[in-house]
Order: sequence, then structure tokens, then C-alpha cells
Amino acid sequence: MTRLPLPRILSTGGAHLARSRELARTAADNATDVLHPLITISRGLRHLATTGRRRWADTPKDRRGSLFFLVASVVLVVALVPYGPLLAVIAVMAAAAWAGRERAGSQPPGPTEPQSQRLQSLYEALVPYFSTSDDPEPLYAHGGAWDKAFPSFDFDQTGRVRRLLIRYPAYFTDGEAASRARIEQLLHAKAGRGREYRFDWDEEGNELTVTVLAPLPTDITAQRFVTAPGELVLGFTDPAHVQRTLPLAHGDEQRDVPPVVWRTGVRSTEPHLLVVGEPGSGTTTLLRSLAIQALQYGDVVIVEGGGSGEYACLTGRAGVLAVECGLTGSLASLEWAAQETERRLIATNHARQANRPTPDDIRRPLWLLLDRPSALTHLASADGRADPQSLLEVPLRHGRAANVTVVVAENFDHLDTLTDAVKQHTRARVVLGPASEEQLTSILGTPPPTTPTPDTPPGRGYARLGAPPVLRLQVPATPDPYDEESPAPHREAVLKLLPIRTTPADETAAEVTAPS
Repeated sequence: MTRLPLPRILSTGGAHLARSRELARTAADNATDVLHPLITISRGLRHLATTGRRRWADTPKDRRGSLFFLVASVVLVVALVPYGPLLAVIAVMAAAAWAGRERAGSQPPGPTEPQSQRLQSLYEALVPYFSTSDDPEPLYAHGGAWDKAFPSFDFDQTGRVRRLLIRYPAYFTDGEAASRARIEQLLHAKAGRGREYRFDWDEEGNELTVTVLAPLPTDITAQRFVTAPGELVLGFTDPAHVQRTLPLAHGDEQRDVPPVVWRTGVRSTEPHLLVVGEPGSGTTTLLRSLAIQALQYGDVVIVEGGGSGEYACLTGRAGVLAVECGLTGSLASLEWAAQETERRLIATNHARQANRPTPDDIRRPLWLLLDRPSALTHLASADGRADPQSLLEVPLRHGRAANVTVVVAENFDHLDTLTDAVKQHTRARVVLGPASEEQLTSILGTPPPTTPTPDTPPGRGYARLGAPPVLRLQVPATPDPYDEESPAPHREAVLKLLPIRTTPADETAAEVTAPS
């Protein structure tokens, strides 16, 4: 059987196709060379637009108006200047060409060998928790690859994980607190101890984001904060969890720090505060800071159960009605506060019925600050007298309507001595100093989303103002100005904030009684 010759088009088609591909490749290379400047500028414009959107998203909402006004002013000036638009276009093209240039010597994407080993170690540690024998296509398996489980990661300069996005199977019980706590404890141990981590669980997307938090600043001293009447600064927190910043003076410089603002007064949802911590954790510092801030707009009554004289600097100052350390004086001051609350309620009711404005003395806030009332409770019980905390029921129950605010500070060991009225009406909570997760949960109502630090500085803790989530907190340094062991600049800052003294020092010293 003879073989017929192939058609000419099929016998010579391979050479034509090869020659066509070579011509197309040459044309593409020539076009790339010709259009290289345009490609570079386009890549640079895209990079500049991405950077601009990121900067706009990172800008706090209270500063976006001024930023928009600044940009609009620059655009208007450029439009009015002769040859301004042409020069602006040239400048933008030059910036885009510089931003879109090919950077020589750039490292290829992906982790280094030590980083890959660390990620593989984390992956192997999570296998027993994120895998089952019934899974036909397990995301986690011994000897498996970590790249699908960890789609996003970042390392610090020391080679430890700084941010990690973890995907886990849908059957993992992420709705149970015990299961989540096991994973968080494991990651805290494997990713590196001695740091504070935040865990953000996305139960809908089956993802966990682990972030290493930067330490909160501990060098912020007491100063006049830019707040409205009725707003008090408890301390400072992370910038990602509040939508506000305060301008603060730090030596000769000025910086913006995100605050934890507690709103008090008639329209406050949580008008009373409970502060809990061990001795030396900063509870007295926080009460002293609140007293100095409250004296700008109101009157203050201080009851100190410890009797250590931590509030002697406020004795005899304008707006300070009393600083009591003894049982007799404390009972008298709290009884007056209860009667004053009732008087304010009656006066407010009469003013509303008569369609008249509330009197000025009723609108002026009254603050009751109690530091360690359990000591006075013990003294009253031994002496057969009434518990001073029983006199707080009226100010706690009707304090918001009467513009009366109660702040109680107590130690962990004496929380059982607090009355039910104090526990029920102080839903704004602050925990300072080292504390276990069980203690934090029992006081704040929910566990904090971060791991505690091994070395807790004074004034460091957590705050939860009612229903919002728990926030990290660092109280501003507000030491006793008469304590010579405190840094001199911190003591001088407190002295500058104290109101004028209205009573001579020798008379005020006699008014401060010792514990009974």
C-alpha cells in the first residue's frame, strides 16, 4: 500500500508557525521596550493611589476634615499659579516614575529558612487541635505544608512572628471559650513568651488573626486633657480600638495618643466606676488623676480607708469638700452626700414642674471617691456602727439624675466585702495590675482579648465601660506630689494641676483624722 504525500500546507506549516511565533515574540519585546516608560508610570500611579487610600483609612475620623481642607487648598493654589497644572502633572509623573521603578536587589517574596521552620513548628503544634481522623482532606496533618493554613504572616527584626493569619477547619468549636483558650495559650507559648498578643476570631470566615501588640506608653504624665465637661480620661490604649486622639505634651514635643474616655453626668450610660487591683498596681494613682480632672468642673469628697495620706495634697483645695481617713468623718461625709443627693433630686423635680432651669448648684457635679472602703467596713463592724457602704445606696441609685458620681477602688482580696449596691451600679470597671483570666472575667464580665504581660508596670490594666469590648489601659503618671521617691518631673506636673488652696495648711492638717 503506497503512502500518499502530505499536503504542502501541512508539510511546511511547522516552519511557518515557528517563524510566526518568533516574529510575535520580537514584536512583543520591542513593544515592551517602547512602552516601558508608560508601564513604569502606570505602576507608579497605582502604587501612589494605594498609598493614598491607606493613609486616608489610617487617619482618625476627627482629623479627616482638616486633611481634606489642606489637600483642597493645595489643589486650589496650584490651579491659580501660572503654569501650575502643567507643573503639577510633571511632578506627579516624576513621582509615579520613581515609585514604579524596578528596584534592583529586591529579595524574592516568601519567608527565609528560619522563618519557614518557625511557621512549620507552629503548624505542627496546631495539628492535634485542628484535625480529625474523619476529615478526607485535612487542612492540618502531620508532615503537611503550612502555606495553606497560614496565608498571611509577618516577622519582626528578631525573627519572631509579629502578625499571623491562621485558617482553621469549620468543624473546630471556636464558639466555646475553652477551645479558644487552648489555642491562645498554645500560640502564646510557641510564638514567643514575654510579649502581649491580641487574638481576633472570625467565626464566620474560620480565621484567627494573631497580632503582637506594642507596649503602651508609660511616660505620659498628668496634664490638662482636651475633653468636654463630664468627660474624664482614665488612661490610654491602642490606636486601632478607639476613634479619637488627644494632643499631649511630652517634654518639649507634642504627640497624639488614643485615650480611654469615661463619660459621666446625666446622660451617661455608666455613671459609676469600680477600680480593682492589688496594692501598688495604680488604683490610688487613678483615683488621684480622676479627682484632679473632676475639680475643673465640680466638687469632690474623698474617703480614704487605708489612712496612708495619699490624698493629703488635695486637702483644703478649692472644690475639695472633704478628705476623710477616719471612720467618724467618713460616716459624716457619706451621710451628707446621701442627703445632698436627695436634695438635688427634689430641687430638680421642682424646677421641671415649674418649667424653670435647674439651679447652678444642682448642675455642678459632685464626686464621691472611696479608696479601700473595706477597711472602714471592718472598723465599723468592730465598733458596732453602720457600714459606710450602706450610705452609698442613694448616690449609686439616683446619682445620674442628681449629677452625683461614685468611684470605688478596692483590692482583689476584699471584693467580697463590697455591698450588692456597689457591685450592681458600678458597671464601668477597671482592673489594674497582674490578674488571672478568672479574675478578669469575673470583674469585667468577659475575658480580655489579649494575653497579660509578664511584667506589669504600675497603672497598667484593662477597662470596660459597660457593654463595649475590653480595652487595654495605661493610667497617666499621677503620683503623690509629697512622695519624694517619685520622679521630680511627675510630682511637679501634679502640683501645677492642683487648685488653689483655700484653707491654711496648718488648719487642714488638723482636719485629716487618723483611722479609728
